[in-house]
Amino acid sequence: MPANKEKTCAVVFGGAGFVGTHLLRNLVERKLRHIVSFDIAEPAEPVSGVEYVYGDVRDSIPVEMVSSVPEIYDVAAVHRTPGHPDHEYYETNVLGALNVREFASRVGANEIVFTSSIAVYGPGEDLKSEQSETNPVSAYGWSKLLAESSYRQWVRSVEDRKLIIVRPAVIFGEGEKGNFTRLAAALRRRMFFYPGRDDTIKACGYVEELICAIDFVRSLERKYTVFNFCFPECNSIASICHTFKTVAGLPRPLGKVPLSLLKVVAFMFEALNEIGIRNSISRARIEKLTRSTNVQPATLIELGYEFETDLASGLRRWAQVSEGRFV
Repeated sequence: MPANKEKTCAVVFGGAGFVGTHLLRNLVERKLRHIVSFDIAEPAEPVSGVEYVYGDVRDSIPVEMVSSVPEIYDVAAVHRTPGHPDHEYYETNVLGALNVREFASRVGANEIVFTSSIAVYGPGEDLKSEQSETNPVSAYGWSKLLAESSYRQWVRSVEDRKLIIVRPAVIFGEGEKGNFTRLAAALRRRMFFYPGRDDTIKACGYVEELICAIDFVRSLERKYTVFNFCFPECNSIASICHTFKTVAGLPRPLGKVPLSLLKVVAFMFEALNEIGIRNSISRARIEKLTRSTNVQPATLIELGYEFETDLASGLRRWAQVSEGRFV
């Protein structure tokens, strides 16, 4: 039996979040003896059979929370961008990675799965694979790239260590409360306009498929793997909206609005922020909507991974578990 299958303990850093919760459910299904979620946040949907430990990855991590050598999953991150001062991305994403790898060394763990991001490539119309040059344009992207480098140093320093770095695109599914949830709500209220263009490519994937892909790569017993995660098919914002209509009957977008006009409106919302009327609308966020993230999961395909879902079936599954509310 492969060494990583013998482990009966796992620690998920960032387990209270969206991806972390789905990961914990998967670990419970595997019937591991001891599963720990380490997070600064309270879980919105606690998973039965998991020990929840309050803690901050920016601080030294106590080894006492495990009694045997664990599998380690680092999904902790400050990720909303724009939305935080630059230093917060580095403090959590880079310092957090350093503390997680120190914890791994202290407890004798030899296996880490780290969720990075396609933000390390930067946006662009050109198709990107794992062989593409990294060119982050945000503090978030840079912090993830630096964290990857830290983990690569860790895996190279000892012969029998194993590292998986997964670079997810936009992930959707039950509990997301992010981009796809907001899009579905805007479509339902007939309040969504295409910002300047409708052909922006937005690489995306279903959360349960992400967990399956991680399990698949773990089963291969490779020392080091970095892989993108998203559907193989390129999906534009127009095709995403069309699929929401096909799967759930949500209304079509109301058309296009010139980007210049949206920037003027966003500037006014920024002014409201300055006088204490809080909102999340900004020119930077509007511009982000018009930038393609055109990424392919080349490594997964080369390794023989077979996708169980596409955009339509992923949205259909989400609709079923959320009773059509997409939350």
